[in-house]
Amino acid sequence: MATISLKDCALGIELGSTRIKAVLIDRSHAPVASGSYDWENKYENGVWTYALSEVQTGLQGAFAALKADVQAKFGLTMTTVGAIGISGMMHGYLPFDRDGKLLAPFRTWRNTITGQAAAELSELFNFNIPQRWSIAHLYQAMLNGEAHVPQIACIETLAAYVHWQLTGERVIGIGEASGMFPIDSTVNAYDAGMLTAFNARAAEIGYPVDIAALLPRILPAGAPAGTLTADGAKLLDPAGDLQPGIPLCPPEGDAGTGMVATNAVAARTGNISAGTSIFLMAVLEHALSGRYEAIDMVTTPTGKPVAMVHCNNCSGEIDAWAGLLKQFCERMGCSCSIYQVLDQFFAEALEGDADCGGLVPFNYLSGEVITGLNSGRPLFVRRPDSRFTLQNFARAQLASAAATLSIGMEILHKENVTLDRLLGHGGYFKAPLAGQTVMAAALNTPVSVMKTAGEGGPWGMAILAAFMKNGSGETLEDYLDAQVFAAQDAVTVDPDPAQVAGYQAFLADYKRALAAEKAAVEAF
Repeated sequence: MATISLKDCALGIELGSTRIKAVLIDRSHAPVASGSYDWENKYENGVWTYALSEVQTGLQGAFAALKADVQAKFGLTMTTVGAIGISGMMHGYLPFDRDGKLLAPFRTWRNTITGQAAAELSELFNFNIPQRWSIAHLYQAMLNGEAHVPQIACIETLAAYVHWQLTGERVIGIGEASGMFPIDSTVNAYDAGMLTAFNARAAEIGYPVDIAALLPRILPAGAPAGTLTADGAKLLDPAGDLQPGIPLCPPEGDAGTGMVATNAVAARTGNISAGTSIFLMAVLEHALSGRYEAIDMVTTPTGKPVAMVHCNNCSGEIDAWAGLLKQFCERMGCSCSIYQVLDQFFAEALEGDADCGGLVPFNYLSGEVITGLNSGRPLFVRRPDSRFTLQNFARAQLASAAATLSIGMEILHKENVTLDRLLGHGGYFKAPLAGQTVMAAALNTPVSVMKTAGEGGPWGMAILAAFMKNGSGETLEDYLDAQVFAAQDAVTVDPDPAQVAGYQAFLADYKRALAAEKAAVEAF
């Protein structure tokens, strides 16, 4: 049986949109064990949400699965690790009173219910405030006159909330903080002028607040962020094996962990995180010429400015069709897992026509700001003479998952943003070559994927925990280059001109058919 030293390991836990996953890495940063818990957001009273009770259940389920994996592989009981890091789906809104009571249901990144607030704050700050940002949710609650607002003592993101429960510390990594409130990257703090402007505007509408006091304290990557308390250890491991005292690094969002997992924290690097949602992060070497509603300005986990193109919808509709195909297979007497169906579906996409045969699906389970939709309806459109094959259908679903991102990326191309490397991670890239091939055509850019692409965010969070423990004064960029990625092999797909031309034909159809999607939202 293989052996490891738990004290030399680091643990990353990420609360993603469809799965909570725990990944344990060894001193070489290689994943050695993992555990997960599947969960699903609910649409209740017009809000996409998760119950906090499910957060606790999911954390415990993922950690229990990890413990079992460690026991099976190494014959060890998980009593400790060298360091822990917590990550979660980005931004959103969790308001608490001074007793730690949640005042309103968790409003996730998926909600598009803060349009008025986002627009007014964007004008006030002369800085794009996306609808999913925490400050947009808070200001919209003020505009709505919601009864809970005067009772708010603090607001958190999901990652910051879980970290708070484990350590008692109200802190947040700067990358995740940049989705709560705009950051001044020259001082790695919330923008002072915008804090003052928000306080004045809030007072004008009857809510005098000190917004800085409501936000968690910012920490950069590598800084110590507290230790696991006895209550925190019990929260993670009700069985009582895990002991308190383990150091934790600053909590980050899935955008930041994606940058780390793809070694995209230096200027002129970028990454695509593609799962339930899809977003591209480009680390900038110069400021953009203006403010764009489709471009979010956030930061790396060390505070460098990043242009982010975020889309709410990616693989959810692919998963839905895979589930339908699995049901059909079972009706035909064939036994297969959903993962086998997905692998075959992606393989079929590689055989499809570059223009998807004239098939146009919309994967909008929720709204998309980039295309002007506050709500979504999955839709499939084709002409009578379209080439309706399994291969083209699969290819069209993958192309649709990249379409809104490619529309948003047109802005960065006009801004002459140059990337030396663009790496993909997340479930969309897990099957060999298929997601890469479509994405390279969609963005007309080489797309690389490392063997750790399927691990994604929780692996990146574990690396951030290891960096805090072992960094020894190095920059995060140097640590990743020298300690983590020096021996990593990547598979790169270059954009083929014929594939790019085919995708542009698909995208032209997609843009024309947006009118049908908008009509579906209005009518259905």
